[in-house]
Amino acid sequence: MKRQLAILALILAGGTGLALASGDHDRAREALQAGQILPLRQVLDTVEREHPGQVMEVELEREHGAWVYEIKLLRSDGSLLKLELDAHSGAVLRSREKEKH
Repeated sequence: MKRQLAILALILAGGTGLALASGDHDRAREALQAGQILPLRQVLDTVEREHPGQVMEVELEREHGAWVYEIKLLRSDGSLLKLELDAHSGAVLRSREKEKH
């Protein structure tokens, strides 16, 4: 069963604002300190280099016992790219693209 832990609801255009749910910040910090996940900034730097676009949303989830970052990007052509990354290694597990309508 997938248990969602939202750590970032929205990154405003060009901004770095964070919206954290109550208690989520502590869980994310504990996972980071325990070496279970990579720092979000490190993951975003890699994503931005390899998948150009504006980051719209980031979530940290626990799936089948593993931490997963879900990142939604708005690409320059108007399509939306959803990436799921292993939060420990940064490896892309899945990617899906929705074409603009």
